[in-house]
Amino acid sequence: MKLALIGVGLIGGSAAAAWRAAGAVSQVSGYDIDATAAERGRASGILDTCAATVALAVADADLVLVAVPVLAMRAVFDEVARHAPASAIVTDVGSTKLSVIEAVRASVAAGSGFAASRFVPGHPIAGRELPGVEFARAQLFRGKLVITTPTAETNPEAMAVVESLWERTGARVARMEAAEHDRIFAAVSHLPHLLAFGLVASIASEADGDRKLEFAGAGFRDFTRIAASSPAMWRDVSLANRGALSLELQRYRELLDRLQQAVDAGDAEFLERTFALASEARRRHAPTLDAE
Repeated sequence: MKLALIGVGLIGGSAAAAWRAAGAVSQVSGYDIDATAAERGRASGILDTCAATVALAVADADLVLVAVPVLAMRAVFDEVARHAPASAIVTDVGSTKLSVIEAVRASVAAGSGFAASRFVPGHPIAGRELPGVEFARAQLFRGKLVITTPTAETNPEAMAVVESLWERTGARVARMEAAEHDRIFAAVSHLPHLLAFGLVASIASEADGDRKLEFAGAGFRDFTRIAASSPAMWRDVSLANRGALSLELQRYRELLDRLQQAVDAGDAEFLERTFALASEARRRHAPTLDAE
């Protein structure tokens, strides 16, 4: 199988490496808007060839993996539609699904020739805090979950191919509706990234921010590790899932306001009750949350 990787970064690069290691793909052509990223992918052995355009990357592909920021996907889908073989299966790794599905449908409506039946929406729940193909690794998805969110148009055979590919990386595959996906991940992924970015930015912007960060310990490290992630990627995720994320952010702000009131008033009972709820929930879900 010939793979065209559009967006040569951590997740796309790891998927290509994993599929190659599993013997699922025999050739990988990659394109990235940053030509040096594609070249790093070739130098590491993840790519066989670096393409100068999306058109050249997908020209003879059996499978196209779109791994660009979610707000950039519409333009990519248009190019894939014009230049990929009609038989090619197209999938993605976007952290939001409704916006990506809407981008595909917009491409279809514009008459680009995109076959919505060949598109399989996907989201691997795996990653590292450092972006870039140089941090890609074939083992990234082993034991991790990959969500697929098929639409009414999705071809069952295309779906089976993509899910089988993810299973060959050692991942577990689950299906859900796109709307449920975006609602859930607004809470457990998108909001935590926004909070981590926000906390580090708040401290770093203070006059003594560097001084404070010099003394940060393990708790701060663990809470803010994801603030080293790709700003462009998470900017797009935040905007693409703004409806669900805004609701989660509002709920969190209301709790922060209540915690502020409790601290100011010396309300030990509310603080302990809130901390106990969180502690019990975190410990209950530790086997899943702490799994490597």
